[in-house]
Amino acid sequence: MSNKIVIIDYGAGNVKSLGNMLEYLGRDYEITDEKEKILKAKKIIFPGQGHFEQAMKKLNSKNLPCTIKEAINNGADFLGICLGLQVLFEKSEEAPNVEGLGIFKGEVKKFQTGKTPQIGWNEIKTTKANTYLDDDYFYFVNSYYVVPEDKNIISSITNYHIDFCSSVQKDNVCAVQFHPEKSSEAGIKFFKKWLT
Repeated sequence: MSNKIVIIDYGAGNVKSLGNMLEYLGRDYEITDEKEKILKAKKIIFPGQGHFEQAMKKLNSKNLPCTIKEAINNGADFLGICLGLQVLFEKSEEAPNVEGLGIFKGEVKKFQTGKTPQIGWNEIKTTKANTYLDDDYFYFVNSYYVVPEDKNIISSITNYHIDFCSSVQKDNVCAVQFHPEKSSEAGIKFFKKWLT
């Protein structure tokens, strides 16, 4: 395994602001869709912005689902951000006929109350599953939220008209609904913990 951080390039996602954050923290990274490089990486980030179906189509067109699962099974630290959290689950109301990666059992649901997308700062309250986050305010842009079958993987809860799962953590997989790369000091603290 190399020490380089790999950002998965599937033609979408918030790569520029993520790159800025990693550069600010003095970390080397590479944006790639190459299987060999992903499998060699010690840390992998799946950035997310966009539509569940489009993301899965792009991943499948590059044969990346198997690569991502293999990398996780091999022990690489995986971080999913926003849509990068949602695709870890089996299915989404955003694209009912499209299969997600299925790394976790559960589904992605749409907010039924309040204005969507939720845009702006909101508070997270951490659970005992969490090791990287502090109770703090993070920046969100989301119309959908994950509903894990296994409640023990929920690492934080946020309220937007309802209480919803705003992050998950299990073994070497951590994924967040908010955008830590756009969350100022709270995001910097999170990245420092995850990177070390």
